[in-house]
Amino acid sequence: MPYRTAASAAEFSVTIEKSEFIARISPVVSSEEATAFIDSVRAEHRRARHNCYAYSLREGFETRFSDDGEPQGTAGPPILDVITKNGLADVCIVVTRYFGGILLGKGGLVRAYSSAAAGAVSAAGIKTMREARAVRLSFDYTYYDRVLRLISGLGVKTVSQDFADRVVMELWCREENCRELLEALTALSGGNIPAEFSEPFFADLE
Repeated sequence: MPYRTAASAAEFSVTIEKSEFIARISPVVSSEEATAFIDSVRAEHRRARHNCYAYSLREGFETRFSDDGEPQGTAGPPILDVITKNGLADVCIVVTRYFGGILLGKGGLVRAYSSAAAGAVSAAGIKTMREARAVRLSFDYTYYDRVLRLISGLGVKTVSQDFADRVVMELWCREENCRELLEALTALSGGNIPAEFSEPFFADLE
């Protein structure tokens, strides 16, 4: 099944009642990657009073969060709520707070951490990851234009092209379109365009 994640790492900062909230977001694919990202933010902001976080992983539907000294439920859960409401997976958000001397109250903290996390998501953008296979094609130049026309309507992304004695193309094809691609190539060339398919993986095909 397709899933949504952060398109890139990003940062967003907002100041609320003299407290600065710095939100950092990064794609991650494991708890080890998430922990390493959290640790890197903590190391960068050693002087900050709080480095609160949440992450969600597609593998095992794992979610974790931390209020890191803020009143219970006012930081980690709101950050995780932003992740959940945006339908994201394989992503980690850390929100650093530099305390400005004014207490925000529980409601104010929830709104502040939610706003910072949402700003980070907006700054990063969202991409949809779909199950795909890498496909390697090798064919004579006489097929080139016809192959380009064929793949343009099949949800196929061209990754690389090499022009030597023969054209060698590497494509990423949506898993559900791989059989159709193979059948179309066979019909086009009478079986003269060999296609090598990788094992399935998730990729951004936009």
